[in-house]
Amino acid sequence: MESTTLPKLATIHYHWVRTKPPDPTMTSLPLDPARIRAFFPAFAEPSLQGQAFFENAGGSYTAQPVLDRLERYYRATKVQPYGVYAASAEAGGAMDLAFTRMAQALNVSPDWIQFGPSSSANTYVLGNAFAGWLKPGDAIVVTDQDHEANGGAWRRLELQGVEVREWKVDPETGRLALADLERLLDSKIRLVSAPHCSNIAGEINPVADIVARAHAVGAVTAIDGVSYTSHGLPDLAALGADIYFFSTYKVYGPHQGVLAIRPELAAELPNQGHFFNDKKPRYRLTPAGPDHAQIAAAAGVVDYLEAVAALAPADLPGADPFRRAHAAMRAQEIALATPLLDYLRRRNDIRLIGPDDPEKRAPTIAIAHRDPGAEVAKRLSRHGIMAGGGHFYAWRLLEAVGIDPNHGVLRLSFVHYTTPEEIQQLIAALDAEL
Repeated sequence: MESTTLPKLATIHYHWVRTKPPDPTMTSLPLDPARIRAFFPAFAEPSLQGQAFFENAGGSYTAQPVLDRLERYYRATKVQPYGVYAASAEAGGAMDLAFTRMAQALNVSPDWIQFGPSSSANTYVLGNAFAGWLKPGDAIVVTDQDHEANGGAWRRLELQGVEVREWKVDPETGRLALADLERLLDSKIRLVSAPHCSNIAGEINPVADIVARAHAVGAVTAIDGVSYTSHGLPDLAALGADIYFFSTYKVYGPHQGVLAIRPELAAELPNQGHFFNDKKPRYRLTPAGPDHAQIAAAAGVVDYLEAVAALAPADLPGADPFRRAHAAMRAQEIALATPLLDYLRRRNDIRLIGPDDPEKRAPTIAIAHRDPGAEVAKRLSRHGIMAGGGHFYAWRLLEAVGIDPNHGVLRLSFVHYTTPEEIQQLIAALDAEL
C-alpha cells in the first residue's frame, strides 16, 4: 500500500499526532553487523563516532580490500602499465585482474567489462556512440524515473532525428508499469533504457521482463544499475541486458564507473577513442585515459563480496559466492527497512515515494515534507544522522509525481552494514524533527 498522496507542498497544512515508536525488535539478521563493519575503516574513525550514515545512495564507505589494492598500486606500481619492466607488468596484471574479477561477479566474460571515470561519463560516451549507430526514424524508449545521467544521454539523440518515446511513471506511486512499456514498443524501437532501481522511488524494476519485451521487437537494452548494485551485484546472464552500468564508489569501491556491454554490440558501435585503438575493445568506448590505480582497486570490491558470502548463513540460496552475498545483503536490508517503513507508514504529514513494502524496494527511501529536503536533512544532522536532501538528479521523476525539484525530498539510504541501533537513532531523530 502506498502512502497517502499529498497535495502541493507549498500549501499543505500538517497535523501529526505522535505515537510510540515501533518496537525495535526486528527479524534476526543473517549478517553480524560487527563482523561486517570490521571491513570498513570508517567505522573506527574517531571523527565519525556517533554518526549514522544514511546517504549511501550518494556513495558508500570504502571496504578495506579496496583500500589495500589501491595502496599497493600507488606504493609499488604507480607507473605506466603493460610495459616490459617488472613494475609495469605488475601494474597491468593488477588491472587485468580487476576486469576478470568484475566479470566473474557479474557472471559474464571479461570482454564485457569497461571501466570509465564515472557512470555519467560512460553514458555520455554511449550516447555519442549510439548517435552514429542509430538512423533517423529509429525510435528509443526512455523513462522519467531515471537519474538524468542515464535519461539525458539518450534524450539528446532526438537532435539526430531519433524518435524518443517516454515510458512514464504513475504520478501517484512513481512506479513503471510493464503494460505501459508494451504500448510503446514496435518494430521501430532500437533501444530500451530503464533503471534497475530508481534513486528516489526505490522500487526494484523487473529487468528480465523489460529485457524480454525489448528483445521481442529487436531492440537492445541499457540498464542503469547505479542505485541497485550497492545492494548486491546482479547476475547479468540471468537478466539478459545488453548494457548494464554502475558506479563502484557506491559499491564499497573507488570513484569509477563500470560499463558491462555485450561484446558483439560494443564492436558494432562507432569507435569513440583514438583511431589507432579501433581494434582494441577496452579503448573504443573509453576516449580518456582510465585511472589505472582505481581499476586495479576495483578487484577489492569483488574480494569484499566473497567475504560477505563467507559470513552468510550456509542455507542462503545462490549458485556462487556473489549470489549468496547478494541474497544475504538483501535479507539484511529488508529486516532493517521494516521498522523504518512501519514508522513512516504511520505518519500522515509526509509522503513516501515508492512502495512501503521492504521486499519490493531497495532501502533508498525518499520522503516529501512541507519543508525542503535539504533543510530537514540539516535538522537531522543535529542528531548524528548523515542524510541528504534535494532532487538527486531525478528532476523529471519529481516533476512527474508532483514535487517541485527545487523543494526536493529528504532521502534516507542505507545498506547492509547499517545497524538496528542506527535505524532506531534515525526514527528518534525523525520523530523529533519532522
